[in-house]
Amino acid sequence: MTQHITAPLTAEAVKKLRAGDEIRITGVIYTARDAAHKKLCELLDAGESLPVDLRDQIIYYTGPAPTPPGYAIGSCGPTTSYRMDRYTPALLRLGLRGMIGKGRRGQAVIDAIVENTAVYFSAEGGCGALLANYVKACEVVAFPELGTEAIHRLEVEDFPVSVFCDCTGAIYSPYL
Repeated sequence: MTQHITAPLTAEAVKKLRAGDEIRITGVIYTARDAAHKKLCELLDAGESLPVDLRDQIIYYTGPAPTPPGYAIGSCGPTTSYRMDRYTPALLRLGLRGMIGKGRRGQAVIDAIVENTAVYFSAEGGCGALLANYVKACEVVAFPELGTEAIHRLEVEDFPVSVFCDCTGAIYSPYL
């Protein structure tokens, strides 16, 4: 059975999710890839404020393609998540509640997911054009100089994901 959740997420909502659950997300999520994660952590290390409050938010690891006429966003498929692993525990400690990407995560990230009551969702790789249909609005909110890797604020409706790692550390993968 598919569950419907609203973003931003609360810890209570995350506690109800289990590895393998099929989820549809409606609400606001943010995009960020490698370059944006690096800049966010550089700001943290310098003791500066972040351009986006990450508390209870979901970050989608994607860099949208150019937007075709009549669409809110271009193709926006997930990128490989482990490239963000070195930055993820620090963002989870700030209150980041969820991440969307593809592929496995390192043990330090799984431990941080458990410690901070977070969740890691998997989106279907290779389906960026299809996933773009679930995005209703998109705007750059930070680091425009990064181009496609800028942080975007997305409004999504019934965005399809699966729970890959839940807040207990349980992992679901059809390939395990």
